[in-house]
Amino acid sequence: MTQIRSLFATRLYHARLSDLGKPIDTEELENTCLAIAEDDEAGQDWCEEKGFPGYTSYASLTDLPWRDPLFKALVKVLNKHVKAFAAELDFDLGGKKLKLEDIWINILPQGGIHTAHIHPHSVISGTTYVAMPPGASAIKFEDPRLAMMMASPPRKADAREDLRSFIYLEPEVGDVLLWESWLRHEVPMNMAEDDRISVSFNYAWG
Repeated sequence: MTQIRSLFATRLYHARLSDLGKPIDTEELENTCLAIAEDDEAGQDWCEEKGFPGYTSYASLTDLPWRDPLFKALVKVLNKHVKAFAAELDFDLGGKKLKLEDIWINILPQGGIHTAHIHPHSVISGTTYVAMPPGASAIKFEDPRLAMMMASPPRKADAREDLRSFIYLEPEVGDVLLWESWLRHEVPMNMAEDDRISVSFNYAWG
């Protein structure tokens, strides 16, 4: 009997923050992100120097959970989601835990993009969504095997999701996405008039 099996799966975790742990007030979180961005002159300067659209706290603030109790509460919820995802991935952690490595704010204005990238030195990366106005850009994930496909023909437009070269997801406010940190991803141009706001993070092992 002919068998065709799927091998070497790439897993993507998609849940509501409120599925695990205490619900987070996303409106309050949005106001907190905007207030931090307004006060973070070092972050603003970094974004301007690097030509980074909008604002990110990635290069300027390393203490968000200490700085604000709402972020501390958010990390407690994220820890539970990451633990659940690690179990789904059948990781053998050798008795150690995946621990938060860094967490940062992203504010992407109209016309802003986050170009394709990975998160080196981390195990699991992710994003939770704080403000997604109508028309806000999706997140785009890339098949990690593209560089090895060489002479492969393109996929059909209606190919099954697990066979496509790119996947676009349109998360809602209060969603959390998790993926292994080697998975290349990007945020295409934000076409919404209002800011697209998210909080991203990395988890490391040991």
